[in-house]
Amino acid sequence: MRNPTKFLKEEYEELVRNGFDWKLRVLEGPSEPVCKVDGKKVLMLCSNNYLSLCNHPKVKKAALKAIKTHGAGAGSDRSISGNTDLHVQLERRLAKFKDAEASLVYQTGFMANEGLIPQLAGKGDIIISDELNHGSIIDGVRLTKADRAIYKHRDTDELEKVLNEAEKHDPSYRRILIITDGVFSMDGDIAPLDEIAKIGSRHGAMIYVDDAHGEGVLGDGGRGAVDHFKLSRKDIQVEVGTFSKAFGVMGGHISGSSDLYSFAYNKSRTWLLSGATPPSVAASCTAAIDVLETEPEWVRNLWDNTRYFKKAVKQLGFDTGSSQTPIIPIIVGESLLAQTVSEKLFDKGIFAFPIVFPMVAKDKARIRTQMNAALTKDHLDKAINAFEVIGKELSII
Repeated sequence: MRNPTKFLKEEYEELVRNGFDWKLRVLEGPSEPVCKVDGKKVLMLCSNNYLSLCNHPKVKKAALKAIKTHGAGAGSDRSISGNTDLHVQLERRLAKFKDAEASLVYQTGFMANEGLIPQLAGKGDIIISDELNHGSIIDGVRLTKADRAIYKHRDTDELEKVLNEAEKHDPSYRRILIITDGVFSMDGDIAPLDEIAKIGSRHGAMIYVDDAHGEGVLGDGGRGAVDHFKLSRKDIQVEVGTFSKAFGVMGGHISGSSDLYSFAYNKSRTWLLSGATPPSVAASCTAAIDVLETEPEWVRNLWDNTRYFKKAVKQLGFDTGSSQTPIIPIIVGESLLAQTVSEKLFDKGIFAFPIVFPMVAKDKARIRTQMNAALTKDHLDKAINAFEVIGKELSII
């Protein structure tokens, strides 16, 4: 008789044999530069909490106040009765920060991509996507009935070629949607948005940028990749982001025209059919934006730490790939080797996570280190020393 669940154990065991499994550790307390993980005091080098806002007093205070005034949950989907004044205030505040006509907050960044992409393009349209786009973009594209094409990573010549071939194949495409990450999460490199915008304009294409890892990092005061390239909302029509990284809280969002806002909340099923984020989360996100605007030292510190750490590990002989941001991969090759490096780092009090296939190519497994604005030079020196010792022990450097 067929065993309907046998494959679960077999496929997991295959992941373990190849070093492709994720080994979950437990954070016991707030995400800070020095944390307690699995009962051990460690230096955190694998958090998206770039500006250390997860535990910022103003962000926490806003959450506590909102719980007292609005309760623990919103009570419904925002489309019905869960649309609180705190959600509306956040969206207005975010739109001002992003210099956009309007912003819409989703429950997560993944839900923004999965809910909006299938509505922007369908049958009779084509989506052209960078080959290294985030999995949430890939899944959003898979939900569409649009034709699809991929261009080589950050290769604008290839993007133009793909566009020309697509239009030659079917000159009657109703819509063309070009999608790219702003900052690529595995390599830390930046999409050439200025060139992509020019190409998109020549072809009448809509440009869709997921800037989850660019917010709080790039641009004036951390306003993101669109601001970094000094582009307008006419250049980039859809900007997607998240509050779960540099903002230190939770939730996804889009920014653009008022037409995009109205279209998105009426058409995105992930937004329409999911419970609203708790009011306390909305209030915390608003407070995080306030911190970015009033405490610019966080962004400065983040880049100081990025330059210091990257220079040191490169001088040791580590391969950091094409990183241009606080995401600094230490590329070691095989997945099992990356897991070994991570374990040895943890033994030395450094929490740095291995990234393995299929998140990256099989021969490009790495320790993805991520800088934090609250790390001190002593913290960084400790990490650099640990990488040096382990790198030499395992003949990586």
